Amino acid sequence: MFFGSRTGSERNSEQNKVISMDRFRSGSSLSPIRQAEAYWSALRHGDEVPNRSQIDPRGLENILSQTFVVERIAPGIARFRLAGQKLNEMAGMEVRGMPLTAFFTPTARKQVSAALEHMFDTPSIVELTLTTVASRSHPAQEARMLMLPLRSDLGDVSRALGVFVSEGNPTKSSQRFDVVSTELRPVKASTPDQKKTTPSASLVSTNEVNPGFAETQAKFGDERSVMDEARKLARKSRQIMDDARQPSKKPEDQSNSKQNRAPHLRLVVSRD
Repeated sequence: MFFGSRTGSERNSEQNKVISMDRFRSGSSLSPIRQAEAYWSALRHGDEVPNRSQIDPRGLENILSQTFVVERIAPGIARFRLAGQKLNEMAGMEVRGMPLTAFFTPTARKQVSAALEHMFDTPSIVELTLTTVASRSHPAQEARMLMLPLRSDLGDVSRALGVFVSEGNPTKSSQRFDVVSTELRPVKASTPDQKKTTPSASLVSTNEVNPGFAETQAKFGDERSVMDEARKLARKSRQIMDDARQPSKKPEDQSNSKQNRAPHLRLVVSRD
């Protein structure tokens, strides 16, 4: 909160002491951003990212004109799948099918591309503070953009629900924005209590089915230590020495041992 100066009577100063921080200079409220984030959070199950199929337009009825959905088509590039009327007015044309970076100046596109990659890969919530370039006839216009990651029907995080809030487009022409600041918030931020209850990798059975499309892991036996290998070699050498110390066997025993041997093949060569 910002505290205003003490002007006028004491009663008036008490009323004007607090200035709301959730509004732009023109009085546009940031409540659409908070409403969209609350709706997105309500669709989550634990720390999971919601699916694109869970988004119902009726849940965002009050802010549909400021809402959009983007799809990741390449690293750092996402295009509009759906867009509200307010976004079309800011762009001066239909934005569906266009890349998201078309809203930004060339210098800001690298920042937006990096934020998109972070949002899809981490995944994270992205909130951008934007401004237009001021001209002689029109001052700089402020705007905010919020993007919330979503899963596609295939299970990968390649969609995002977004909300765009601006002060309007007095020029009625295409607007391009610079990025003033970028806020990234990881989606799967586990609390200390969740870390205690989460089983470690060493306690999970190796024969359990892995999540996603991973195959079941094979169960390995106990790994032998160096001391076990040394003991095995010592026993083997001791057995060889004991066999060498024993007296030679009698001919009868040798013949019996030959008879007890396993049958084998004999190669016969004839030169006739």
